[in-house]
Amino acid sequence: MFHKTMTMVAAVLAVSAGAAFAQAYPTKPIKLIVPFAPAGTTDIVARLVADQLGKELGQSVIVENRAGGGGSVGTNEVVKSAPDGYTIGMATVSTMAVNPATNPKIPYNNFNDLIAITNLASTPNVLTVNPKVAAKDFKEFLALLKKEQGKLSFASSGTGGIGHMMGELFQAATGTDMVHIPYKGAGPAVIDVVGGQVPVLFDNLPSSKGQIDANMQDAVKGMRLLAVASHKRLPAYPNVPTFAELGLNDVNDPAWYGLVVPAKTPKEIVDKVAAAAIKAVNNPAVREKLAAQGADPIGNTQAQFTAQIKAEFDKMKALAAKRNIKLE
Repeated sequence: MFHKTMTMVAAVLAVSAGAAFAQAYPTKPIKLIVPFAPAGTTDIVARLVADQLGKELGQSVIVENRAGGGGSVGTNEVVKSAPDGYTIGMATVSTMAVNPATNPKIPYNNFNDLIAITNLASTPNVLTVNPKVAAKDFKEFLALLKKEQGKLSFASSGTGGIGHMMGELFQAATGTDMVHIPYKGAGPAVIDVVGGQVPVLFDNLPSSKGQIDANMQDAVKGMRLLAVASHKRLPAYPNVPTFAELGLNDVNDPAWYGLVVPAKTPKEIVDKVAAAAIKAVNNPAVREKLAAQGADPIGNTQAQFTAQIKAEFDKMKALAAKRNIKLE
């Protein structure tokens, strides 16, 4: 009886200590891991939100890039970190859907090892080409691809990244064949497409926007925008069709960027981070900055974000089976 009583007392004390710890949180700077290289869309969104998130939490939020493995390296670092709220991860279609759906050796389970916090923002995806590609619009580009089957290559932010899978969806939907050239992030991929080393790029809008705008000003510079994955045409590019308008609904999904923490993070801390993140993304200045990059602020609930992750995972699992995509 004595031992049973002492066990109960210890459990109560542990719960009380945990609650007190959560109530005091945070007492030191917080690390926000971006599992991709600098200058990519995930990095852009993270840095636009991090400062305000820190203000809401009362501590600095420091962005750290941990690129590799299509986002799996940095995400695994989040999984292995202490579940105390001091390490938060950026979650993307790549890290939460593509990698788990295509790589049997991925070192984490996207549903068991991480807790979804909120979807910060979504962005249109884009198809762009180097200005020297002999296609002024999507129709001409598709004709060129079908004429040059297997000869053109496309760049992406990395194997298993959203750009890679967008390229696979595009090829499946159009009956075309291209060679995939993966990079360690969208930033390096954009540089090489602008430089002419690779003719085609599938990317998120924010990381390509600067070069798209450069091409709008001077047709021989930057990258030519041919189509966007968005629910409607973008006000900045009213003459560029969506993939849905082109009859390619499977390619028309925007990308998203959210926050996750390690499993076993106390609920009180999860709730505190979620509330702060939603307030941060709804801050007028942050919303304005995100919009300027072509991103739509979201800030949804944990349940809604978890459902988004599940839906995207199921879609990528089906695509991987159809295209025989297996990543390691």
